[in-house]
Amino acid sequence: MSENGSKTPVDFWFDPLCPWAWMTSRWMLEVEKVRDVEVRWHVMSLAVLNEDKLDDLPADYREMLETKAWGPVRVVIAAQQKYGDEILGKLYTALGTRFHNRGEGVTREAVVGALEDAGLPADLVDHMDSDAYDKELRASHKEGIDKVGQDVGTPVIAVPGADGSQVAFFGPVVTPAPKGEAAARLWDGTLLVASTPGFYEIKRTRTQGPVFD
Repeated sequence: MSENGSKTPVDFWFDPLCPWAWMTSRWMLEVEKVRDVEVRWHVMSLAVLNEDKLDDLPADYREMLETKAWGPVRVVIAAQQKYGDEILGKLYTALGTRFHNRGEGVTREAVVGALEDAGLPADLVDHMDSDAYDKELRASHKEGIDKVGQDVGTPVIAVPGADGSQVAFFGPVVTPAPKGEAAARLWDGTLLVASTPGFYEIKRTRTQGPVFD
């Protein structure tokens, strides 16, 4: 909790396309229940992050970025611009539930359903093919990625450090999303290592895909 008694803000940048960011976001909602924190959602974009690296990427990942990655984030940033920051968490949950938990895939139909689930107008789906808010999308993406550098992905998390400056990091990458006290322990440990001066990375090979529960 911050010095004035309010909850500590946790800024979370996501791309709804990414199943690993989805897992982290569900963990972060658990952390809200067991620690005095409040998540503030922001959009970042795998399409923007990788647009200058396409020739170096595997063919299937490159195809996904070129055909599927722009639409969902464009809808989310349009919704945020039209209806405010407070709708981001609800829309992200609706999109992620359909994309990942239900396995509907990144389709126009899934996006329309998610908009309806979030209580938003279905015609926002037209922004999947519109660059009307790409400037705002790129600005939101840049705000997040500049905190951690270009060689990571989504999610990016930033929290106030002990000295008042922000502590920012990519991840954690975890599956399934820890709940209850396990979520709290992971949060405490993540903050401990991320706030250590000069600390950069802990990593091991993934042996399991995302477990959506």
